[in-house]
Amino acid sequence: MASTSVSRIVPASPGQVWNLIGGFDALPDWLPYIPESTASEGGRVRSLKNPEGDVIVERLVDFNETERQYSYAILRAPFPVTGYVSTIRVHAVPGRDDVAEVQWSGRFNPDNATEQEVVDLFAGIYADGLDALDKTLAQALAG
Repeated sequence: MASTSVSRIVPASPGQVWNLIGGFDALPDWLPYIPESTASEGGRVRSLKNPEGDVIVERLVDFNETERQYSYAILRAPFPVTGYVSTIRVHAVPGRDDVAEVQWSGRFNPDNATEQEVVDLFAGIYADGLDALDKTLAQALAG
């Protein structure tokens, strides 16, 4: 099983960050790559569409409001992996209440791809996503 993790300090308190990203169906609020999300099964499954029209279906497998984290599994996606489970966490930064650390990690089995190819793929997705989150938060605080 392969894994990768990316983290970033963002310009908002942990509570502000979690209010934006903590909803399982909230990706379109901060991730331009996912302009559409449709919840089903009481909010435990989300069907995402990217700008090219690809559909990604994910199931919430763990949610912890107190610790500001959730984990999800991919049920269907155009990615060369199986057994994908990912977690998004928001951490406080000691001594700072104006910033937070966001960590996005995943583990998965390569399927018709090398381990390095899928690690690079998801490290890029997570880094791009956290860049988008940073930009969204900066704009919200400036505006």
